[in-house]
Amino acid sequence: MPYVWTGAAAALAVLAPVVLAAAWLGGSSAALITAVGGLLFLLGYHLRNVQRLADWTHEPVGTPLPRALGTWNHVFGDLGRRSRLAYDVRERLTTALDRFHEASQAMPDGVLYLSGGDCIEWLNHKAAQHFGLDSERDQGVPVTMLVREPEFVQFLNSGDYADPLVLHLSRRGGLTLLLQVVPFGAEQKMIVSRDISQLEKLETMRRDFIANVSHELRTPLTVVGGFLETLIDGLDDFARADVLHFLKLALDQSLRMQTLIEDLLTLSALETGAPAPLEEKVEVAPLLRSIAEDARLLSNGRHELSVAIDEAPGCATLLGSEKELRSAFANLASNAVRYTPAGGRISLIWRRVNGGGEFAVEDNGIGIDAQHIPRLTERFYRVDRGRSRETGGTGLGLAIVKHILSRHQAELRIESEPGKGSRFSARFPASRLGSLAPGTRS
Repeated sequence: MPYVWTGAAAALAVLAPVVLAAAWLGGSSAALITAVGGLLFLLGYHLRNVQRLADWTHEPVGTPLPRALGTWNHVFGDLGRRSRLAYDVRERLTTALDRFHEASQAMPDGVLYLSGGDCIEWLNHKAAQHFGLDSERDQGVPVTMLVREPEFVQFLNSGDYADPLVLHLSRRGGLTLLLQVVPFGAEQKMIVSRDISQLEKLETMRRDFIANVSHELRTPLTVVGGFLETLIDGLDDFARADVLHFLKLALDQSLRMQTLIEDLLTLSALETGAPAPLEEKVEVAPLLRSIAEDARLLSNGRHELSVAIDEAPGCATLLGSEKELRSAFANLASNAVRYTPAGGRISLIWRRVNGGGEFAVEDNGIGIDAQHIPRLTERFYRVDRGRSRETGGTGLGLAIVKHILSRHQAELRIESEPGKGSRFSARFPASRLGSLAPGTRS
């Protein structure tokens, strides 16, 4: 700092004439006293500024430096500039770190940082949820003391992190995590966790779906093949009536396969988000009377079937796809016919409820146990597999109904009691009873 030497030279330049004047007027003693006094003054001045500087170091970061004269003004100015520069750098680093933490907290995956000894250094909210940890209380604690799954402990201690670990957390409600460990720094690790419970569930559903489709198709194919093989091997040995009987059974099974394939195609189109058909104002009364007539044909006089329709102007029409609505309503009606013993009663109802509309099918059939109701809309789920096949069901009807109603912002409700019957209802919002120009989409 050249100005330090400049300041010292200036002090000497001021002090030297004073000392010389004192020596000329009063002799060497006065000159010496004056010189010592001047030096003591300068020393005190410098010590005071040193103390002010020391006091400033204890102030909060960002506190301005004190002001002074001469050399110390330059010193304080330089220190002030360095302090502001350091403060700016610190602020930028703090802001960057805050942004990093915010980004890490917003990540859909869990992030967990471990220091030496696998102690928890930092974790985001998602990691806390995945492992059941507390971001403040558990810092500094070895993670293996808190997450005691044997697979996890063995994986972390192995040191081989080339492949991720699929961890099933039995104590976390069946949660399944995909864990990736990334070593970095000095004995530090980053654990990234991803919740794949839903993916595993979907994979299980896919496997079950393929197995069910194979099983459902194999049964009628086996029947058809068996009948045809029997006829080919011994056609001349059977009477015409027997041949026609076998062919009718084979036709029934082929129609069953055709129905199954059509239902699969319908469900696939609904589940893959195919564009919704053009919506129109569907007249409810003619639609329900047509569905009731089909249900009577299926019943063949075995049931007492009634239709109750509220034809008030506010709920006479329903906005949607007539084809899809017919499919959903007909599925509910045909299910009631299939699962209601002969002599039972079935009612098809359309009414206004809470400003919206409700289509309901009520029966006094065999009913459904409460444990089965949440799974009824799963593909191929059947309460009684044998009875479902006897009645010609594919196991896809309610899954199709659920998706169709979802496309129409409607809700499927199921109420049932074994031995007393069931009530399946589709609740439509008030907006579906409004007016919409034909040929437009919702």
